[in-house]
Amino acid sequence: MLHNIRSMWNVGAMFRTADAAGIEKIVITGYTATPPRKEIDKTALGAQETVAWQHIADPVQAISMLKAEGKRVFGLEIAENSRPYTALHSGDFPLVLLVGNEVDGIGDELLALCDEVLEIPQFGIKHSLNVAVAAGIALFECVRVFRNDG
Repeated sequence: MLHNIRSMWNVGAMFRTADAAGIEKIVITGYTATPPRKEIDKTALGAQETVAWQHIADPVQAISMLKAEGKRVFGLEIAENSRPYTALHSGDFPLVLLVGNEVDGIGDELLALCDEVLEIPQFGIKHSLNVAVAAGIALFECVRVFRNDG
């Protein structure tokens, strides 16, 4: 789930990563741009055509819908009470990985709706990764656990 992603290049990169990982669907919320857009197409390299996606403007509605489908929502954020992204297990699936704005992150309102929060340890000064890079790291860990344990 992509919420309030400013950069269409990041959106395209996440489509490409989702395709590589065999992800079922991307849910797009807030002001995140949707295909077709040349900026998304440039980094998605066709993945915007192969990965199913759905736009739901209201992220609260999207989370409610996804939970009603039996999915657990995991925010990807540096936050209190988070757990390392490497601590996933088969009981966490099916899951939705929620990533947020490049500057503001997911935000407290949506974090409160998440079932859990995953965190990628940061050892540098900035404590920040590009959202598409962070999503890729966490997504492939999700795939690894799902394919090995699920």
